[in-house]
Amino acid sequence: MKNLKILVAVISMTISMSYKAVTQDFTAREIIQKVYNRAEGDDQTSFLTMTLINKSGAERIRKIKQFTKDTGEMEKSIMFFQSPADVKNTSFMNWTYDDENQSDDQWIYLPALKKTKRISSDSKSDYFMGSDFTYDDLGDRKLDDDTHKLIGEKTIDGVDYYLVESTPKDEEYMYSKTKTWIRKDTFIGLKKEFYDEDEELLKILHIKKFEEFSGFLIITNSEMHNVQKDHKTTMVLSDVQINTGISDSKFTERMMMRGM
Repeated sequence: MKNLKILVAVISMTISMSYKAVTQDFTAREIIQKVYNRAEGDDQTSFLTMTLINKSGAERIRKIKQFTKDTGEMEKSIMFFQSPADVKNTSFMNWTYDDENQSDDQWIYLPALKKTKRISSDSKSDYFMGSDFTYDDLGDRKLDDDTHKLIGEKTIDGVDYYLVESTPKDEEYMYSKTKTWIRKDTFIGLKKEFYDEDEELLKILHIKKFEEFSGFLIITNSEMHNVQKDHKTTMVLSDVQINTGISDSKFTERMMMRGM
């Protein structure tokens, strides 16, 4: 992933989060670039449990099989919904290009319609399958789509973080800004705040766990909390496999309709 790579959080935080004086070891742009370029292997297979939690605490659980592959010029990902029955056989595919001038391509297959629909640029702000992630969140933000500013450094529970504020260059973008807490030792963003068009806090992404597989650090437990709606989506990975040699044929519209 890079998918979801810059989406983030801490399991617990001390109330006394002390700011340090900002050092210029790296510029804000260099820090975010290291987050984006963090190695995760050439391909990855995993099971994903997506849980939607409303403000009353009621849960809806969805089981997904997903695949990702970095071809060198782009990163491709595809997910197949396995349960429950109302979303079974739905599939979603994302292609992210290394070319800074080329936007992501995204498709969704809806079995009830028996057709694949391409996600238009106007629909990227829509929420994905009732979750708290937009289609845009599931793609990869280009490094220079935003202006990045290092606004502080923090130590939380003995771990050192950079705090970077990113402001979109496109004034029409769905978020007015984001703030990301990035671990200095791993360059994994562990918390990310998203602000709406009125610069009010909209949602917070927390990374609750990351694990090592085949020498790569992979995010395995994350939660997006829409604070305005008090609705949450958790994403938990299991059975993670790295560098198994996934075929390019896995990432096609035909495969979306056919299933795994």
